[in-house]
Amino acid sequence: MKNDQDYQNMFTRRALIIGAGQGLVLGVLAGRLAWLQVAQGEKYKTLADNNRISLRILPPSRGMITDRFGVPLAVNIQDFRVVLTPEQTSDVDRTLRELRKIIMVDDRDMRRVMRDIKNNPRFMPVEVRNNLTWDDVTQIELQLPDLPGISVQSGEVRNYPYRETTAHLVGYVGRVSEKDMTDEPVLRLPGFQIGKNGLERAFENELRGTPGKAEMEVNVHGREVRPLGKTPPVSGSRLTLTIDGELQRFVQQRLAQEKSASAIIMDAQTGAVYALASHPAFDPNTFSRGISPMEWEQLRDDITHPLNNKVLTGQYPPGSTFKMLTALAGLNAGVIDENWSVSCPGHYDFGNHRFHCWKKGGHGTVNLHKAIAESCDVYFYRLATMVGMDRIADTARQFGLGAKVNFDVAEEKAGLVPDAAWKRKAMKEPWHQGETIIAAIGQGYLQTTPLQLATMTARLVNGGYEVRPWVTGAVGTQHTHTQAWPKMDVSDEHLKLIRSGMDAVLQPGGTAYAQRIIEPGLEMGGKTGTSQVKRITRAERAQGLRRQEDLPWRFRHHALFVGYAPLINPRYVCAVVVEHGGSGSGAAAPVAKDIMLECQKRNPAAKDIEVKI
Repeated sequence: MKNDQDYQNMFTRRALIIGAGQGLVLGVLAGRLAWLQVAQGEKYKTLADNNRISLRILPPSRGMITDRFGVPLAVNIQDFRVVLTPEQTSDVDRTLRELRKIIMVDDRDMRRVMRDIKNNPRFMPVEVRNNLTWDDVTQIELQLPDLPGISVQSGEVRNYPYRETTAHLVGYVGRVSEKDMTDEPVLRLPGFQIGKNGLERAFENELRGTPGKAEMEVNVHGREVRPLGKTPPVSGSRLTLTIDGELQRFVQQRLAQEKSASAIIMDAQTGAVYALASHPAFDPNTFSRGISPMEWEQLRDDITHPLNNKVLTGQYPPGSTFKMLTALAGLNAGVIDENWSVSCPGHYDFGNHRFHCWKKGGHGTVNLHKAIAESCDVYFYRLATMVGMDRIADTARQFGLGAKVNFDVAEEKAGLVPDAAWKRKAMKEPWHQGETIIAAIGQGYLQTTPLQLATMTARLVNGGYEVRPWVTGAVGTQHTHTQAWPKMDVSDEHLKLIRSGMDAVLQPGGTAYAQRIIEPGLEMGGKTGTSQVKRITRAERAQGLRRQEDLPWRFRHHALFVGYAPLINPRYVCAVVVEHGGSGSGAAAPVAKDIMLECQKRNPAAKDIEVKI
């Protein structure tokens, strides 16, 4: 009996111990469950939702770019692309090999895909190829069960209807490079593109828009089950330009008759740019769809530099187009008046050096009016020694040379107006009087862009107002230019004297008389210029090289012309540069005549620029 009682007591103690242990475990579990559900419930609910909900960034549509009449210059068109999500396949290499059996994926794309996979999280889709045909899409969709991680997405790609015509001004978009990458998630989206050049780059923030987001419920395999919510993206702002698209096309086609040239037409009163073209150009659509290495090398290595916007970045000695500023400096300083004259025998001796006039026999007795009309070098040689480089440089800077005009496109170059201080700093040498003589006719160290030359011309003929060129009429519904231009500190009488000489350039005896516009009311004034590239030496002359046409193309002089029309109350100004064209009257003036005539015919009323929103 005792043994039975002891056994019963031992069993009871064990049962109590086990029961207490079980109760303790259950208590701990209950406490932990309460902690997780009450204190940490929100945290784990969020984690569960993160596993259940997939957040997708929705790219915004890029804002359109249009001309002043609303004609599209840059738009978006539908594009199909194939993407790979690395975390959805256990073997990326195998998936890509299978994909290459269906569509063309070259080695360059393969290297880019592998680089993107390495640099991005594995859940981030990576674009394999864009610009798929409908047949490509169909074939991929049929083979999707054998292509883990592969999907086809519909998006947008930038398209430029005017192609080469607006390439330099509008610019182009391209893939986001490593140097472009920021912490903005939208930049990591497959196929997302940003502005790389021209206005596309200058107004990237306005054109890009704001991305949206979509919440999707997914299963344990990451497959989308149903949508849960969506915040739509906000499209970028529309950019309305002052450009006349068809005039731009005309100017580009006219420049195409030359090997390398550029031109700009702007409003002398408002500064609005009507056309800005550079030849040769390129098709910006090749960049938005992905340019091949061969195409890139051809553009990069072309000696005519088709990638450069020569209106903004081409820097040339202005040649005789600079002579008006030398004359104005003399007038402003009181050194000369309209009757001051020199005798031109065809050369000017200064010290032991002889400076030649372009006209071998000379111009005879020359006053201010005749000096501009016939472009007599000797007149300006003599004037330069009286005025000095500092005064000439101050006048040049006042009229827009030697500094950026703060144009809407960032690629603009500043050019150069030299003086004694500049030479001491840049070259550690003193300034010589002979350099002033050369600068007076637009040669030597002087460097100008066609954009600056057009600005200079506008200020000379609009009554002395400090107009600046601009091309962006409106961003969205907000107009960008509404201010009046200030009056410059320059004599109206002096400007009239300069204008009179420029009017005569296209009249009998003037250097560009053969290129005059004969239509009544549309007549043009202006100034020719020739920018020396290489001087023909005595030895070369002895070998038979006597003309520019005898030299290789790259050694010939640049041809320049600045013009305005009509003669009464000038409204339009232009600057034309034909690289290695030989002479301003023979190469640049004919281009200016054609484009200025077309400009006036397209805008007969000459009204203020009206930007349509």
